[in-house]
Amino acid sequence: MSLQNIYQQKLTTAEEAVKLVQSGDRIEYGAFNGKPVLCDKALAMRHQELHDVLIYAVTTVPPVPETVKFPQSFTYMDWHFSKVTRMMQQQYGLGFYSPIIYHMAPRYYRDGLAHPRRQVTIMQVSPMDKNGYFNFGLQNSETMGKIEMSEHVIVEVNPNMPVAYGGNEENVHISRVSAIVEASKEQLLFAAPPAKPSEADMKIAEHVVKFIKDESVIQLGIGGIPNAVGELIAQSDLKNLGGHTEMFSDAYIDMIESGVMNGRKKAIDRNKVPYTFALGSQHLYDFINENAGLASYAASYTNDPRIIAQLDNFVSINNALQVDLYGQVNGESLGMNQVSGNGGMFDFVLGSQWAKEGKSFICLNSTFMNKEGKMESRIMPTFAPNSIVTIPRQLVDYIVTEYGAVKLKPKPTWYRAEELISIAHPDFRDDLIKQAEKMKIWRQSNKR
Repeated sequence: MSLQNIYQQKLTTAEEAVKLVQSGDRIEYGAFNGKPVLCDKALAMRHQELHDVLIYAVTTVPPVPETVKFPQSFTYMDWHFSKVTRMMQQQYGLGFYSPIIYHMAPRYYRDGLAHPRRQVTIMQVSPMDKNGYFNFGLQNSETMGKIEMSEHVIVEVNPNMPVAYGGNEENVHISRVSAIVEASKEQLLFAAPPAKPSEADMKIAEHVVKFIKDESVIQLGIGGIPNAVGELIAQSDLKNLGGHTEMFSDAYIDMIESGVMNGRKKAIDRNKVPYTFALGSQHLYDFINENAGLASYAASYTNDPRIIAQLDNFVSINNALQVDLYGQVNGESLGMNQVSGNGGMFDFVLGSQWAKEGKSFICLNSTFMNKEGKMESRIMPTFAPNSIVTIPRQLVDYIVTEYGAVKLKPKPTWYRAEELISIAHPDFRDDLIKQAEKMKIWRQSNKR
């Protein structure tokens, strides 16, 4: 039987496809822009007949899933919180966070560590190619791991989904698919323009770029600071940089198109930029489509510290919300409110320091405005109760604010406090010194 005949046999409506779901099932939605839309709506319509269904997503992007409106039938979890997930939890009390080490995510499925239930995977993919493969597009992540452990796989074919060359584990064959649902061209992917760097972001970027040298391999996180770093690198006279990252963002386009980032000197994946997901503008998605200079990999490859360690001069650049005077990093919560997640920060902080001459930079603006419009310091004596430590102090390399970059590894507590206070906002330094004295991590000789 031809591939097209098999395709037509499996082609159905979203309403018919989700009849494969049973009460008590674990439903794995595609990550990021792989989250289904039509099938999510159809599944929500079955809320009166289904109960105790677990739904797992990865960084929920718009539109808000319909299934979360029926918590009596569906329990919604997210491996990494987004603005949408925060809204769902804060406004409706819906959505739960699942802490993970990202590079191990595929193993959670393959080793049977995920919740032991009958599993169904539902995801958006690109149209089938001539050989019967559906490409995962902008998100590889842990997808193949969960497909291998699923009783059924439902694909929601979106003609807007780019084809992302691999790598590995970047597509699924029609023989593994139970049902095919077709979306229209009007079902656009979530896209957003890159965050515009602030003046403080640019200063932070300037501090970081001073540490980057020819042939460095760059990993960038999300937000204004990484975008500022990419912008400065693209304008620099650096040579033969490489890319290896978890998230492929708009910041990489300028670095690649300027010729600064070509990957010619990398020890592995030479001439390519490996990544496991992409999130950004439509321009970014168009850039990714059938781009032979990029390589979509599972997170078990891009985020494995042992892989990262093979890349000399690796430079990891990530954001944080808060740092305390012990050097602990909170990259994901404000008190008990989950803001983001661990993501791949732990992977890259560790892997970059295993690499020969590698460096890890954790960046943050020195202050923020609270809800009352009052300025607060992001460098603080201790975290608020229920806050999460994303990176333990012994793993921290460099901390960077607009006031400078300081290296904490492997300094004692008093030295860390001194260094961190030196890059805090000047308005908060005296109080931080007083608090450090109370915490017995401040030497009298430091006062000068």
